[in-house]
Amino acid sequence: MSQPPSSDIRIEWAGTRRPHADAPDHPDLICLSHLRWRFVFQRPQHLMTRAARSRRVFFVEEPVETAGPARLVVERDPSGVYVAVPHVPPGATPEGRALLQRAMLERLIAAAEVTRGVFWYWTPMALSFTRGFDPVAVVFDCMDHLAGFAYAPRELIDLENELLARADLVFTGGRSLFESRRGRHPDVHLFPSSVDVAHFAQARLGLPEPADQRDIPHPRLGYCGVIDERMDLELIDGLAALRPDWQFVLVGPTAKIDPAQLPRRANVHLPGQRAYADLPAYLGGWDVALLPFARNDATRFISPTKTPEYLAAGRPVVSTSIRDVVSPYGELGLVRIADTVESFAAAVEEALAGPAPGWQARVDAFLADLSWDRTWESMAALIDGLVAGRLAPARRRTRRLPIAAAAERPRTGARAFPARSRA
Repeated sequence: MSQPPSSDIRIEWAGTRRPHADAPDHPDLICLSHLRWRFVFQRPQHLMTRAARSRRVFFVEEPVETAGPARLVVERDPSGVYVAVPHVPPGATPEGRALLQRAMLERLIAAAEVTRGVFWYWTPMALSFTRGFDPVAVVFDCMDHLAGFAYAPRELIDLENELLARADLVFTGGRSLFESRRGRHPDVHLFPSSVDVAHFAQARLGLPEPADQRDIPHPRLGYCGVIDERMDLELIDGLAALRPDWQFVLVGPTAKIDPAQLPRRANVHLPGQRAYADLPAYLGGWDVALLPFARNDATRFISPTKTPEYLAAGRPVVSTSIRDVVSPYGELGLVRIADTVESFAAAVEEALAGPAPGWQARVDAFLADLSWDRTWESMAALIDGLVAGRLAPARRRTRRLPIAAAAERPRTGARAFPARSRA
């Protein structure tokens, strides 16, 4: 499949007009993600909704197969983020999809007049269609060890090594990831899972119960998040069998596992995915919050965002021995740790008996140092400082931004970025 000219790729600005040129003080972010913007609200959404307050953010998703000509559908989220979804014909080969994605990205860069774009990668797989572009900076936000996930492509490890070689800045979503990557890149920064304390603290205020939880008896044990291969479903099933008087409420979408694997007991409730705005109301009705993760390749490096969110909601937490939960939460006595059905049940019993003296005060003191606002501000300072340093020499030479005048600027292709050399 030969690459179509960028001018042949149609961009649909769904419900929005084409964005104005980039802001003068902050570079645009072109985010390359394996996660859907409207999936579970997590690290990418927390960061990019904040980024969009000061700069343009283009969140480029993986393709969807649809009939008709290839096109890029761009919609402006209420947060200000431009969500770009490639639509490709069914049956396209991986090589053909990559060519289409590259052409769509070129067209987006030209149509939006991106002149100082930063490529922000959440997935190394995006290298298949972004090689050859010359962004002013490259950020790799390593939020997960994707190679350990179910159905991970075989080439993912090699692509991550390539991305680490290309990246200017590497951020990691937890200490385990930081320790595993810091020897592989000269500029790695630890930015662990953070929390919007004010949002989840609403759970302490006695919010009205959601209709699908209101009539479930107590005690209630809850989990919210994706239900996938990282969950220890045997543990949940064993607990539900051991204590039929306990009610298990598992809020979230199911992904990459056969629904037949889910526990099917009268005291296991699966309401499905719920909006981020509604989560405090669910958490407020739980007696104990759970992190029932399996211990496998997919969880070896995870740093669950739910840990500080549960704590901000004022819920006692019981978790399996996930490394980034044990340290610091378990070591500080903020979260109980257990792995077997029997020990987990005993930890839940302790949690149901009530918190230790001063527990909530210690939780709140710990959470006072966590904030997605502060995380983004620190990330932005690193990015903007790097970009300013790179553009300053060109400004001194030309007394203007290091791009061609608007009439001379190439309208397609990687040249919409200022050229720079790489070591």
